[in-house]
Amino acid sequence: MIVFDRVSVTYAGAPAPALSDVTLEIPEGELVLVVGPTGSGKSTLLRTINGLVPHFTGGTLSGSVVVDGLDTAEHRPRDLATMVGLVDQNPTSTFVTDVVEDEVAYGMETMGLHPTTIRRRIEETLDLFGLTPLRSRPLSALSGGQQQRVAIASLFAAGPKVLVLDEPTSALDPVAAEEVLASLQRIVHDLGVTVVLAEHRLERVVHHADRVVLVSQGRTSGLLDPATAMATSTIFPPVVGLSRLAGWTPTPLSIRDARRHAATLRATLGDLGGAPTTPLRGIGPADAVTVRGARIRRGSRVVIEGLDLTVARGSVTALMGRNGAGKSTLLGALAGQHPLTSGSMRLGRRGLDPHDVRARERVAVVGLVPQQPELLLYADSVEAECADADRDFGVEPGTTARMLARISGPIDGGLHPRDLSEGQRLELAVSVILAGAPEVLLLDEPTRGLDYGAKQRLGATLTELAARGTTVVIATHDVELCAEVADRVVILADGEIVSDGPAREVLSSSPAFAPQVTKVLLPQTWLTVAEVAAALERSA
Repeated sequence: MIVFDRVSVTYAGAPAPALSDVTLEIPEGELVLVVGPTGSGKSTLLRTINGLVPHFTGGTLSGSVVVDGLDTAEHRPRDLATMVGLVDQNPTSTFVTDVVEDEVAYGMETMGLHPTTIRRRIEETLDLFGLTPLRSRPLSALSGGQQQRVAIASLFAAGPKVLVLDEPTSALDPVAAEEVLASLQRIVHDLGVTVVLAEHRLERVVHHADRVVLVSQGRTSGLLDPATAMATSTIFPPVVGLSRLAGWTPTPLSIRDARRHAATLRATLGDLGGAPTTPLRGIGPADAVTVRGARIRRGSRVVIEGLDLTVARGSVTALMGRNGAGKSTLLGALAGQHPLTSGSMRLGRRGLDPHDVRARERVAVVGLVPQQPELLLYADSVEAECADADRDFGVEPGTTARMLARISGPIDGGLHPRDLSEGQRLELAVSVILAGAPEVLLLDEPTRGLDYGAKQRLGATLTELAARGTTVVIATHDVELCAEVADRVVILADGEIVSDGPAREVLSSSPAFAPQVTKVLLPQTWLTVAEVAAALERSA
C-alpha cells in the first residue's frame, strides 16, 4: 500500500536531513506505529505519505514514496486527498466549518457523494467516535480532545484507504483515547484501512499496533513486531520499563500480560513494606491560589459551576478529568482570560484578582502555557524568541535560552519556531513563560509532543521550581506525568470537583487514571518504575 524507496528529506537551511535513506513497505490493512524521540523525523515521515512534504513544506525529497501506485512527487496533496487522510498534531488547523456535524460532512460533500450516503456515513461516524452528543456543538466551543476526535472522524467519513495520524491521543483523556484507538483498530481489522500513526504515549497504543517503525535522527528501522521493537527501543512505556527491571521475557506490552509475570515482584515488594507514603508539599501558611464559588460561562454554556479550590504555595497540583470537564477553562480564568460569572479568585502572595490587574502586573504573578504553544511565539527564530523573552521580563540575557537547553537539549537557535516539532515548540513556550518567574505556573497539556525523556526533564524542572516556592497547576490527561511529579490530583467532571487528594491515593483508586505500574502491581500502590527500582536497590 505504501512504499518508501531510499527516501531522504532535507529542509532549506537545515544542518542535517530530516529523513535519511528510508526504505519501507507498509502493507494494506495494518496499524503501524511510528516511535522515536521528539524531533527525530516522525512528523516528516508521516507528511511524505500525502505529499505535504515537499509540496507544501518545501525542502528537497529524494527517492520515492508511492501510495497505492501513486508517486507523491508527481501527485500533490489535493490529488491524494481521496486516498490519504492526515490528522495533524493541531487539529484546528484543518477545520473548514463551524459545527461538528458540518465538519464530518464536508469532505464527503466536496467529493460529490449522494446525500443519502452522506447522511448514513455521518451517523455511523458520529457513533463510532462517540461524537453524537456533540453533533450540533460549535467547533470553537469544544475542548482540545473533542476537537481531536472530530478531526479524525471527519477524515474517516470521507473514506480514505490510508489514515495518517500525528499524536492522535495527545489531547484525549484515557477513556476517550482508548475508545478512539479501539475505533481505529476496528476499521483496520474490519474495513482494511491502513493506519500509520506517531504517538509518544506508547502506554496507550503499543498493544494495538500490528507493526512498529523506530525512528532516530532521521533514520528508520524496518517493520518490527511490537514486542521485538520495545525490547530494544530507547523510547518505551512504563510497563516495558518495569519488564526490563524485573527481567520478564517475552516483553509484555499490555497490563494483562504484565500482571501474569508480576506475582513474584509483588511478593518481593510486599516483603519490603509496600509502596511509600508521599506527603503533600507546600511552603508556608498562605495559599497561592484561592478560588471561591467560581461560576464560568463559555458562550451559552456553564462550564464551571460553584467551584472551590485552594492550592498551597510550592506544590504541584494536577487537574484531571474527561475532555470537556472544565480544566482548560479553569486555567484560563486563573490567567485572567475568562471572566467569572460569579465567585472570586486570588493569586500569589498579595492575593491579586487576575481579572482586576493589568497584563504587565498579572504576568509577574501568573503564567499560562496553553495547549497551542505557538500562540506565545511571535519571533522569526528560536534565538530571537529567547532574546525577546529576556527583554520583556527584564532578566539577564541568556536566561530563556539556558532554560530551553535544560528542558529540551540543544536546538538550533536559527530555526523558525514553525520549523520545530510540536514538542520543541511546547518546550520553547514553557521556557518563555518560566523566564518571567511567575509565582503561579499554569500548564495546559504540557506533554503533547514530548517523548519520555523530554517529559522527565520537564518533570525535574517542575519539581525544582516547586521546591523553590513556585506553585504549579497542570491540566493534563497524562497519568504517567502525574505519577512522576504531582503531589495532589484534583479530578473534575462537568465543572465540579469529584475527587481531590494526594496523588497516590487518587490515582491508585481510579481505574481510568491509574498509571501502568499501579495497574500491574495492584493492590500495592506503586506509581512509577523509579519507585520500584529504588525500593529493590535499597533491599539489595
